[in-house]
Amino acid sequence: MFRILGDPGKDLCDKNLASSRRDFLRVGGSGILGLNLASMLELKAKASAPTSGGKAKSIIMLYLQGGPSHLDLWDPKKDVPDNVRSAFNTIPTKIPGVHFTEILPELAKINDKFTMIRSMSYEPNGLFNHTAAIYQMMTGYTTDKVSPSGQLEPPSPKDFPNFGSNLIRLKPQTEPMLPFVMMPRPLQESNVVGKGGTAGFLGKAYDPYTLYPSGGDMDMEKMTRIKIDDLQLRPDVFSARLKRRASLRETIAKKMNKVENAVKDYKLNEYYDQALNLIISGKARDAFALEREPLKLRESYGNTSFGDSCLLARRLVEAGTRVVEVIWPKVANSDNHSWDHHKDLTKRMKNQSGPMLDKALSGLISDLDDRGMLEDTMVVAIGEFGRSPQKGVSTSGNGNSADGRDHWPYCYTGLVAGAGIKRGYVHGKSDKTGSAPVEDPVHPGELLATIYHAFGIDPETIVYNHLNQPRELVKAAAVNELFA
Repeated sequence: MFRILGDPGKDLCDKNLASSRRDFLRVGGSGILGLNLASMLELKAKASAPTSGGKAKSIIMLYLQGGPSHLDLWDPKKDVPDNVRSAFNTIPTKIPGVHFTEILPELAKINDKFTMIRSMSYEPNGLFNHTAAIYQMMTGYTTDKVSPSGQLEPPSPKDFPNFGSNLIRLKPQTEPMLPFVMMPRPLQESNVVGKGGTAGFLGKAYDPYTLYPSGGDMDMEKMTRIKIDDLQLRPDVFSARLKRRASLRETIAKKMNKVENAVKDYKLNEYYDQALNLIISGKARDAFALEREPLKLRESYGNTSFGDSCLLARRLVEAGTRVVEVIWPKVANSDNHSWDHHKDLTKRMKNQSGPMLDKALSGLISDLDDRGMLEDTMVVAIGEFGRSPQKGVSTSGNGNSADGRDHWPYCYTGLVAGAGIKRGYVHGKSDKTGSAPVEDPVHPGELLATIYHAFGIDPETIVYNHLNQPRELVKAAAVNELFA
């Protein structure tokens, strides 16, 4: 039995996972060097066996941080008081009897391709705070460390992991490609940056690769200038992997020539070359070449930083990335195209945030469907909460103009598509003012459980935190009614 010297690290040996062929490829065989070729082939067969329970191979999460108004987008109400009614006209959609506002004309044409959940709801924790709600949506857990202002502490290694980190840990890559990418900016409220967007206690090996190109949030063309060097490689993790892999391969070369010959058909050297050169060549570099897309297709996404990010998300998934999280390109609590419409809702949503969302999301879903990728690619678009039914009323301690809506976690809308999700379906129903669900409420934890289920993962799968305590992925059940 060989002993490879070096510091232990979660990035290489996860005691919570059973050995698999993928683990062999990932670390060069350190965990199963004692197995014979027959055992190794058996592991290969097991690793390639299909997992029941889900069709999803990848997911694109469009996270609308800031909290969009469901009443002014996809759950408008009629016959309500003036301070509740949207200033926008309603329009019919492809589903008879279902209306959106005029802000979403393109999505209205294709809502026969996706499911709307009009009954998202939860009890708030922390003054209806953006970051607390973002953390819950991304991890499935609430935090007990909320300051009097409602803000959370910065990201911590003790945090619960982002769902994407759990996915790439439980569903490792089957080919060398970036497993998890977040762009074009981090999750952020005020000076709290990245909370809910890390691997937390799973370790940095499962953090997302981040693509945050230079340029401010108002720079709509910054994604057109991206280059592979903009991708942050987590150098502490990457360099540690290189050193440990080099040490492992040297030991194998010296003492295990027979095993090297036995497994030559696995093309381990090719795997190493692909993995270690991933960022400078091959699929990753090609995926970032947005200029290769036809101009007409790029225009269908809207020619904005959000639209370009959605297009890049499709290209990454096409190249083999498991999880892409596209974060709305504005600080959660800010102005202009932020969804945090405490004031000037009508103007800002009509001219900025609304068209940007409509073009990008409709473009993405249509493009995925045209390519046949919607069969195994899940798309989720959602914010941390909705907006208050009554305009000009404070629910979070913020000031609101007569044309502004405050935070509202009790009822809002989310969109889900692909990977077995029903087409042309509306799940749940809000009351006459959009204040609360009256049918089939869905908690954010249940939405995460549904995502895990779509990948064939039991939502109650146990993970171990930094104190080696067992924790469920999420304490909720999947919403089976969402699946066809």
